[in-house]
Amino acid sequence: MSFPLLTATAALPAIGAVATAAVPAARRTAAKWLALVVSLATLVLAGIALARFEPGGDRFQLTESHAWIKDFGVRYELGVDGIGVALMALTALLIPFVILAGWHDADPLETNSSRWRPTQGFFALILMVEAMVILSFEATDVFLFYILFEAMLIPMYFLIGGFGDRAHTGSDENAAAQRSYAAVKFLLYNLVGGLIMLAAVIGLYVVAGSFSLSEIAEARANGTFSMATSTERWLFLGFFFAFAVKAPLWPLHTWLPNAMGEATAPVAVLITAVVDKVGTFAMLRFCLQLFPEASKWATPVILVLALISIVYGALLAVGQRDIKRLIAYASISHFGFIILGIFAMTSQGQSGATLYMVNHGISTAALMLVAGFLISRRGSRLIADYGGVQKVAPVLAGTFLIGGLATLSLPGLAPFVSEFLVLVGAFAAYPAVGIIATTGIVLAAIYVLVLYQRTMTGPVKAEVQGMADLKARELVVVVPLIALLLFLGVYPKPLTDIVNPAVRHTMSDVQKKDPQPEVEAAK
Repeated sequence: MSFPLLTATAALPAIGAVATAAVPAARRTAAKWLALVVSLATLVLAGIALARFEPGGDRFQLTESHAWIKDFGVRYELGVDGIGVALMALTALLIPFVILAGWHDADPLETNSSRWRPTQGFFALILMVEAMVILSFEATDVFLFYILFEAMLIPMYFLIGGFGDRAHTGSDENAAAQRSYAAVKFLLYNLVGGLIMLAAVIGLYVVAGSFSLSEIAEARANGTFSMATSTERWLFLGFFFAFAVKAPLWPLHTWLPNAMGEATAPVAVLITAVVDKVGTFAMLRFCLQLFPEASKWATPVILVLALISIVYGALLAVGQRDIKRLIAYASISHFGFIILGIFAMTSQGQSGATLYMVNHGISTAALMLVAGFLISRRGSRLIADYGGVQKVAPVLAGTFLIGGLATLSLPGLAPFVSEFLVLVGAFAAYPAVGIIATTGIVLAAIYVLVLYQRTMTGPVKAEVQGMADLKARELVVVVPLIALLLFLGVYPKPLTDIVNPAVRHTMSDVQKKDPQPEVEAAK
């Protein structure tokens, strides 16, 4: 029996979470180091899985299958395609940076040594989220995926509500109320989506007799399983609604700015760069694979919603006064691009959407974490409270600029490649949609450059006069992310080689081919 690599990759952070939580209360530093070591070991296992994955091999690789709940046909089935293994590696890559960036976020409050937040719990919750997200990218049993999809809400709820941002302009009581509101809103939105999905999961089992993706695909290929058109559409809507909440797609997006604004910067990265990717990933793995005809039926409406997300999110980002909420609305716009690429139903669009998931995770992590370092120094999230930072902290300003330029998809940085492919795929299938989507690029340039101008340039405000530049720990967080943005920006081939075969399988599921360009015959 081969080594269960996928199980080990998810189990290690789960075990590490329990061990971190068990560290004695007085040994907070030991808990931090334990969490960091576990996250690095998980990254090594994810790297091994990535190295062992063969892009030209079977669709699902490194598979594991064991009986779980026999009476209901539920199995513990794991496997990764190119999309799943790329996102698994992204998750394992980002968590060590999240831990390092949040090194002091759960330390005792300097203003009152008798009040302190449980450091062990903070890092244990981060590791638990990592375990659940990684396992969700590996799950090929629909019921197993659903359990993970819902369970990851619990640690995220406590991370948002219990470890909020200290840079709050109001009183402590108001800050606690805002954190509680953001956490409850996050939980309720996602729980409602999950409950609707549960009804669809049960419906799928009733009509298919199985939760296994491989068994359903085999039965469909053999002609022994088919769904009535109306049944398939209702089940698709149940799945898609839950994924659209998680994604987040307009108009189900309103929980995200609250959650990211009130959470610490590392937890905000965990939300948008890690957890939210489960929603867009699931659209590719479950919506398109299980309900191909319904996916094509719903495409026009979904493309309209994606366009609204792109433009609406970018417009609201332009008008924001809060740095973190600006990044949150920018992420809503970016998720609109990802969903546009998925449902353009072209190979370029879906390849671009998958690359966008990875590149958005890296670029948002870089920008948000540097923004977190900036906010922790000044103690304010308001853009108006800054000015002239580049004169007193040039390295901080420079890294902030690179993260911002990556967010607006500057050529030479990783997000440009993915956004370009999404727009090419959209133009090929729906030219009008592609034209409207390009307005998101223009608006992105506005909100990023205005943010940089107002915070980093101009006269040095008195409140930032003595601001310290990035320290060694903070550079360890930021520099590798920027290096990845540059590397994948000029050489995305290692990632596209992994992703493209999985995209071809998805295109085959929905029986779509890329539209051929019309060429006029020579006269």
